[in-house]
Amino acid sequence: MNPFTNIFKKKPNWLEYWPKETRKGFKTPDMTMYEYVKEKVGTNTNMNCIGYFDKNITYKTFFRKVEQCSRSLISLGVKQGDVVTICMPNTPEALIVFYACNNIGAIANMVHPLSGQDEIKLYVNETNSKILVMIDICYEKVKEIISETSIYKTIVVSAKDSMPLLWSIGYQLTKGFRVKKPSRTNRNYINWTEFMLRGLNPSIEIINTMKKDDPAVILHSGGTTGVPKGIVLSNANFNALEQQCEINIDNAQRGEKIITILPIFHGFGLGVCVHTGMCMQIKNILMPEFDNNRFTKLLKTEKPTVLACVPTLWDGMVKNKDLKNVDLSFLKYCINGGDAVNEKAEDAFNNFLHEHGANIKLSKGYGMTESTAATCYTYGESNVKGTIGVPMPGNNYCICIPNTDEEVDTGEEGEICVNGPTVMLGYLNNDKETNLVLRKHKDGKVWLHTGDLGYIAPNGLIYFTQRLKRMIVSNGYNVYPSRIEEVIESHEDVLQCSTVGIPHPYKGEVAKAYIVLKEGVSPSMKLKKEIKELCLEKLAKYSQPKEFEFRKSLPKTLLGKVNYKELSDENKH
Repeated sequence: MNPFTNIFKKKPNWLEYWPKETRKGFKTPDMTMYEYVKEKVGTNTNMNCIGYFDKNITYKTFFRKVEQCSRSLISLGVKQGDVVTICMPNTPEALIVFYACNNIGAIANMVHPLSGQDEIKLYVNETNSKILVMIDICYEKVKEIISETSIYKTIVVSAKDSMPLLWSIGYQLTKGFRVKKPSRTNRNYINWTEFMLRGLNPSIEIINTMKKDDPAVILHSGGTTGVPKGIVLSNANFNALEQQCEINIDNAQRGEKIITILPIFHGFGLGVCVHTGMCMQIKNILMPEFDNNRFTKLLKTEKPTVLACVPTLWDGMVKNKDLKNVDLSFLKYCINGGDAVNEKAEDAFNNFLHEHGANIKLSKGYGMTESTAATCYTYGESNVKGTIGVPMPGNNYCICIPNTDEEVDTGEEGEICVNGPTVMLGYLNNDKETNLVLRKHKDGKVWLHTGDLGYIAPNGLIYFTQRLKRMIVSNGYNVYPSRIEEVIESHEDVLQCSTVGIPHPYKGEVAKAYIVLKEGVSPSMKLKKEIKELCLEKLAKYSQPKEFEFRKSLPKTLLGKVNYKELSDENKH
């Protein structure tokens, strides 16, 4: 239990954390995302907006290619309201077709290229997509299921299509030659070059009457119940997020750089890195896949101002011997997202930053795909260890008794609920699930029930404590895996711990801890005894793990998070 429970009931004043000029809120313009980018860039079109394997693309070139791609899509019969599935990593083509869809009023359905066959088929069919734009490595999966979908034309892109010549040759010699592609005689498929040639016809007219609150993007997530769902987001969702981010990183200047590692099929990558970067005229250095050597080289040569990454990357930077003597004073913002970072890792990375000349601390936030991305952020004085910050301008938070609309007092733990301009329109074709998470409260506002637990401290700082859906109910007691993990990870030999509930004959569920040890440390009975004693010392009796298992690594989802479902499923047999 946190120390603030039941001692303060007054609502926090979050505005005091934000600059005075932002406290009146803001109004999101009635524009599409593409219109908004063009307005923000204005006449500065000779600036670079994308970097890709030593090749720079200016806004002028990018806008020209978006317009050309728009006409190409129209030539294939795509019209306003149609859905185009984009199954791509971070490449210039992916960004071009994304904004081209927006330019003609089509909806971009963003799909992970490493998704399985059945997942791709599900994501295509549930959105009734007619056109698929995919990276060529997906061909062998797609060819098996394409006849079972509504797709009538597939545009095939190679990672080398936008590479400089030498990079392109190197890619083909090392990786590209192994990638199987459709036959040129198969007219259901068309390569990127042939596709773009269609857009050179100037007689094709681009007409777009899409409004800010119309559906514009579909992302995919397990949501609060873990069942795959399409999350429908609007132009206003993304443009409002950009306005908020611009306040968060107000010290970033036009012409600076961000290494975009987070994928475009993820709200954080698409909204915070790409769309915000495009609007703020911060050059996106795209990485289609993470390569530690290339990332290290980019840090040294490009000197990015902004990094937005998941916790594993911060840990990787701390351990990266090639960064040992590198001056990182050019960094202005390191923004954590995708998953919570524990306090020990936060301390380690902050020490790393200071040792390398960066006069900053790791910035944290909190959000989910249903809210486009981040909804709160550690801005200025709110960047305190362990907290996820304060609501971003225009947002509001409350904490409710789980599965109810009843708010708890300040300091009490409950379900995090969010209201603001980045909250989704709803789940695609799923009113039942939508109504479970988007609820109108007594104040008349619609609140997103996140399925996560947290509390608001008396000073207004918000703390995330646990995923509600991971909560273990053992003999009537609520057991929170994150607390067990925090205790076990405090042992000097433990690198990572994940805890799940396993069946028990009369308690219903008990906790089982999966433990990854630090490099060079081997499992032993002595070590297991030490960890058990640590748990006995730090945890309530009903929270004690029943089992401890050492692992070399933990299973991960496609987005790099621990796959708790897979761990839980192991214990059901």
